[in-house]
Amino acid sequence: MKILISGGAGYIGSHTLRQFLKTKHELCVLDNFSKGSKKSLEDLQKIREFKLFEQDLSDFDAIHKLFEKEKFDAIVHFAASIEVFESMQDPLKYYLNNTANTTNLIKACVKYGTNKFIFSSTAAVYGEPKTPVVSEESPLDPINPYGFSKLMSEQVLRDTSRANPEFKHCILRYFNVAGACMDYALGQRYPKATLLIKVAAEVAAGKRDKIYIYGTDYDTKDGTCIRDFIHVDDISSAHLAALEYLEKNPSDIFNVGYGHGFSVKEVIEAMKEVSGVNFKVEFAPRRAGDPSILISNANKIKEKTSWKAKFDDLKLICKSAYEWEKQC
Repeated sequence: MKILISGGAGYIGSHTLRQFLKTKHELCVLDNFSKGSKKSLEDLQKIREFKLFEQDLSDFDAIHKLFEKEKFDAIVHFAASIEVFESMQDPLKYYLNNTANTTNLIKACVKYGTNKFIFSSTAAVYGEPKTPVVSEESPLDPINPYGFSKLMSEQVLRDTSRANPEFKHCILRYFNVAGACMDYALGQRYPKATLLIKVAAEVAAGKRDKIYIYGTDYDTKDGTCIRDFIHVDDISSAHLAALEYLEKNPSDIFNVGYGHGFSVKEVIEAMKEVSGVNFKVEFAPRRAGDPSILISNANKIKEKTSWKAKFDDLKLICKSAYEWEKQC
């Protein structure tokens, strides 16, 4: 197939591209480089060639011309704004970039016959769940504009697939993605990152002075938020499994996580242990939009697709992130 990876220069996008480059698919990348890394793509070009389109999704005319010319068979859509706290401060950015741009992308797919759509969604669609473990059937009740912007795009996909039987989609609801490739050849270059393990690795590597724990009064075992942390290569391989699944199956939704969680304090202690660095930690007030506990029930993707987790180990995830930070 001829596949377009939007946001392919970003953290998860570039790791997924790396895995797709090992297949026989013809690959194209679209990115505006607002957050993505040209260096990551230059490194990946050494594996094998792929087309690169430097383009912003908000230029609707240009996107439609690209789809008309290239005739993609499938799209793996990452390009989005992803910071929960920022979404509380600037919600319009998230509804325009995440929902409006995605809707136009879906429109281009339908118009020009791109009939497979793999969508990068988020566990933020579940909001503050009544149970700590959520399945795909759990209530959807986002508590921040980031989660709402993704949920709205999910609904556009569902409605579009109902109205256009040839158009099929897979929605992948990520939990907390972290780490770097196990050979440390590719990692997260996201500028001013806010993801916990990335920040902890930067502090351990001496790139930041300290790390903050935002909130110590949550209703959890140690007062800090609990999350389901998943290695980036396991998230990336889920996209290959989803595309394969759509070949013979209808549209579907899958959680992608490990099914168990760690607190912020536990993650920081794990990073200190693997790095051997007793870095500085300070406490700060809660950030708006953060649920206390969010853990996946990921049985569905394991049962219905070929996906298998390979790196379910917090210390391994922390070590990969730290080793990447030391040498990037």
